[in-house]
This record gives sequence, C-alpha cells and structure tokens, in this order.
Amino acid sequence: MAELVTGEAVALDIRVARLASRGCAMLLDLIFQMMILYVVVYITAMTSLVADEAWTIGLTLLGTVAVLVGYPCLFETLLRGRTLGKMAVGLRVVGDDGGPIRFRQALVRALAGVIEFWTFYGSPALITSFCNRRGKRLGDLFAGTIVIQERVPASVLFGPVAVMPPQLAWWARTLELSMLPDELAMTARQYLSRFWELLPEVRDSLGQRIASQVVAVISPPPPPGVRPEILLSAVLAERRHREEARLAERRARRMRRLGLPAWGPAPAPVPAMAMAGPPVAGPVRQGPPVAGPVRQGPPAPPPFSGPAPGQPQFLPPADYGAGPYQGVLNAPRPPAGPHPQQAPYPPGR
Repeated sequence: MAELVTGEAVALDIRVARLASRGCAMLLDLIFQMMILYVVVYITAMTSLVADEAWTIGLTLLGTVAVLVGYPCLFETLLRGRTLGKMAVGLRVVGDDGGPIRFRQALVRALAGVIEFWTFYGSPALITSFCNRRGKRLGDLFAGTIVIQERVPASVLFGPVAVMPPQLAWWARTLELSMLPDELAMTARQYLSRFWELLPEVRDSLGQRIASQVVAVISPPPPPGVRPEILLSAVLAERRHREEARLAERRARRMRRLGLPAWGPAPAPVPAMAMAGPPVAGPVRQGPPVAGPVRQGPPAPPPFSGPAPGQPQFLPPADYGAGPYQGVLNAPRPPAGPHPQQAPYPPGR
C-alpha cells in the first residue's frame, strides 16, 4: 500500500504493482510485440520482390520502430494506461496525481522502454525499481507515472477497516489527534487489515508496539485494560470521522459561495461552549424559501446497531491469547448515547 495525493489534495490508499506482476505483464507484452514484429518483417521482406533494397530497409526500420514504440504508446493512450499484458495481469498506469495517463506520458514511457528493455535487457528498470519506494522504472520517473494494481481482494474494497467500539466511543470524542502522523496511522491501518492473518503471539507483540506509539502522541490516555487492536480501531475510526466532517464542511462552504445547495452529510456538531462569542451586529439576512416538496431519505439505523447484513465488520476473535489487555470485553461500558460517527443524514440530503 502507498499513499497517493490527488489534484484536490485528497490522500488515497493505492496498491502499487509489485515487481513480479509487472514482470509478467512485460513478458506478455514482449511476446505480443515479437509476434507483431515477425509479421511486419515478413511483409516488408516481400517488398524486395517489387522494390529495391533501400525501400526494404526503410520499411523494415519504420515497422520496427512502430512496433517497439507505437505498441505501448497506442495501447496505453487508448485503453487508459493498459496494454494487453497489463490487462491480463490486472495492472494500470496512472499519473502521479491519480489521473489517467496522457499521450505525452505514454510516449515518454515507450521511448524509455526501448533503452531499458531492448538495449540493456531490462537491467536499468530492475535496478531503478528496487531503489524506488513505489517501484518506478526510468520511464515512470521521466513521465511522472506509477503502475497500480486494479484487481484487489474484496476485503480491501468493501467496508472500513476500523470501526468505533461502543465501549470507547465516549473516550474517542475527547481525543486530541493533531500530533498523530499519517505514517503511523497508515501502519495501524495495515495492522488492522492483516489482523486475522497474523499468529496470536505476533499480532499481540506487534499490536502492543503500535499501540504504545499511538498512545504517546494522543491525549487523554486510554482506559486501562484495552486491547491494542480495539484501541487502534477507535483512534482510526474517530480520525476518519473528523476528516469526513472537515471535508463536508469545506464542501458546504464552497457550495454556499457558489450559491448552490450544499449536498452531503452535515458536519460534526459543535459544542455549545465553543459556539459562544460576541453577538453579530446588524440584521440577519434570510435566504429565499425552497419551493417544491422535500425529499425524505431512508430511515436512519439506531445508534450502534451494527453494520447492515452482508457488510464486513471488525469483530474480536474468540481467543486473544495472553497479554496485559486481557478482559477488556467484560469491562463496564459508559452510558449509551449517540456518537457523531453514527449521526443520521438530515432529511433531503
């Protein structure tokens, strides 16, 4: 997993293509290119029967360049970053900002591929991919592109990794998360996504180490006896909720400046003490009433009723193993109350 920042300054988690999958795609593309090149050379060789040798050499050179450079450039431009080999393996070339690849970028990658693969037999691409954090080759560095993996497991595509445990909802509302770095949050997210794949002793030691790093940069400290995966899930769920509320508020403010209705979820409620301030002088301008019937959305589920049927959920295992956090599920829960993360959408939004 890697982080990609789009043109709207939104951080996305993407799966960078690994070296093995890229090698398979390149091998398939080389086989297709060799087959096309064989047909082109055979056709140009037949022109020697009706033309002189200069015409044959010129057509052969033109056909070779068209196959070596035109094949990847044409396919990546028309198929939005895919060649035949990449389509078979499930890879795609995108820009560094997550946008589709352009003709200029595809041409730069194709020209660099002639030097990397056909001249030096792929050694520059292999060395550069090992040294680069995102596995880029020279063509990707020159063109500003990255190869991502489109076919991912269903557990990665559907459902959030972290959910809010009901017993920690009251504590998560008071958290100060401004000192939590993005790298540490990404590490905790990867730990939760691979929680069921780890051995009990490995996940306990790794979870305690990550939880200790998270506790060192947040406040107030968590209640005693909380399992590390439950603690990390509460912190990440609250962090995601605050980011969604911030983006919704920014979007609504931008839509109000444009005079358009602000669609989307309402921002998180602000406490009454934080809203206190000097009164604003002058009359309050009221907007015109909205004509027409008001659309009502679907009824909101009760707070903490759990995910809908078929949705993935984060459930604690039956056996956690020994550790200092044993017994958290039997701890008393705080009084029930709505949480900002479970706030229903307003009617008509």
